[in-house]
Order: sequence, then C-alpha cells, then structure tokens
Amino acid sequence: MHRSIYLSICLFSLVSSVHVFAEVNTYVENESVKTPLRTKIAAKAQQLQTQLKVDASAAQAEEVKDPFQPLNRKIYQFNDAIDRTVVRPIAVQYVEKVPQDVRGSYTNFRNNLGEPWNVVNQLIQGRPTRAAKSLGRFTINTLTTLGLADPARRLGLSHEDERFGTTLGYYGVASGPYIMLPFLGPSSVRGVIGTAVDSQTRPQKYLLEDEDGLYWTDQFWRAIDNRSEILDVEGVLTGDRYAQIRDIYLQRTNYAIAEKKGTEQDTLFLEDDFEEDSSEDIPFDENNIESSEEDL
Repeated sequence: MHRSIYLSICLFSLVSSVHVFAEVNTYVENESVKTPLRTKIAAKAQQLQTQLKVDASAAQAEEVKDPFQPLNRKIYQFNDAIDRTVVRPIAVQYVEKVPQDVRGSYTNFRNNLGEPWNVVNQLIQGRPTRAAKSLGRFTINTLTTLGLADPARRLGLSHEDERFGTTLGYYGVASGPYIMLPFLGPSSVRGVIGTAVDSQTRPQKYLLEDEDGLYWTDQFWRAIDNRSEILDVEGVLTGDRYAQIRDIYLQRTNYAIAEKKGTEQDTLFLEDDFEEDSSEDIPFDENNIESSEEDL
C-alpha cells in the first residue's frame, strides 16, 4: 500500500541503519586490534539497546533523549526546506483566500472522522466515561451536521484527541529516544509504532483505497490545514529551533499522557518560552509535531 507514513518510516530506518553501521565501523577501526570484533559489535549493540529503552523527556540531557541528534538534524533541515519553499507559502494563501468558516468546517469534519478511534483508545485506557463522551460527540455531530460543525461542544462534550502511541505511554511503555521523521516531523520509537497503528484506523484509508487522486488530494489539504493552524504562533521560536521543537514535542507528549492519568502538573514548564515574539518562521515538522502523526 502506498502510504506516506510507511515511506517516511522506511526512509528513516534506511538512513538510521547506514548511520549506525558507520558508527560501528568507526568504533571497530579505532579500537585496539586485541579486542575481538564480536565483542566490539556486541558493545555497540548493547549501547544502542540502552538508548532505545530510554523514556525521553525535555528535562533530560541531550545525549539521553536525543542520541541520534546528528541524523535528526539533517532530517530536520530537509523538512524545513520543504516547509519554507512549498508548504508554508501554500498555507499562507490558504488562510488568505479561504474563509475562516470554510476552514473551520473542514477541520471539524476531519476531527469528527477520528472520534471512533478516540473511543477505542479511551476504552483501552480504561476510561469508559470519556469514551462515552467521545461517542456522543461523534453521534451528535454526524447526525446534525455530518461533522462539519461542532454542536456537541455546546452540550459540554469537548474533543479529546487520542493516538495509540499515547495509549502505550498510558500503560508505561517507554517512548524510546527522540526521532525526526522525513515529512512527518517529530516522533519517538513509541510514536512511530503508534503512528503505524493509527494509519490503519482512518476511514479514508478504506473509503479511498482505489481512488489515488482523491486520497492524495485529501492528504495534501490535511497537511496544509494543519500547517495553517500554527501560522499565528510560529514566530515564538528563537535560537536553536530544532532543540525547541524537540523539547516542546517531548513535553507535550508526556503532558498528554500524565493528563489522562490525572497526574499532570498545573502548567507546562516550557510555556514561558512562548511569551517572547519573533519574526522567525517555524519549520514544517513543527507542531506537525502532533498533526503530522495524526493525519498522514
């Protein structure tokens, strides 16, 4: 099946394999010839295994949460180039040319399509009350407006986005190190697994299976709609934007899990970073931080 998520994961896996092999080869060449090759490779494999077991958070040292940083930064630069030359300019025109009501209806529609999967995740998490609210939202919004509006919110049924990666985190599955995926942006080992599962639950996958043109048109406008939603706040990032995007992603992910467990803090410690304004642009892998994983 032709799905961008698989392409991105395969690309990352290929580049990562080359990167790891290069590190092992360099390690072997630099070590004493007295050490058996098998021992050297085993030591490197053990190091990689330890890295994959980490539960990444923004407060950790960079070598712990982001051991693949050299590779991640290269992928970030690739994503940023695509954003600056293609995605952001189209998103700007989308906001300027398409009325807010139309854009809002499209956002509501795609959010509504995701409600059944939200219900499944909430049931897996052992939160039946929250699942009932999400099911109520889907039923009311679908029957009244086909999901183009959100009357359920006025009845106190708020939207709560769910992903399988978050559900894994809810049960204590470690995130693994931070990973920057081509096209999709910020993620982690757990996030990649969750995204692969999430991609199989989208109604569009089955409704548009034999309609390549419609499928890719839908994917394109979902990406543009996601990008347009952060145009007003993209200037808050200053300095090392790669590091800030990484830490924001990790903090938001951990906060979302803690919130569902009821153990969240009152505020995100990174909130203060957003008080200053800047004219700098945010790259595509930005807050597609979350949106990219959800919609591609």
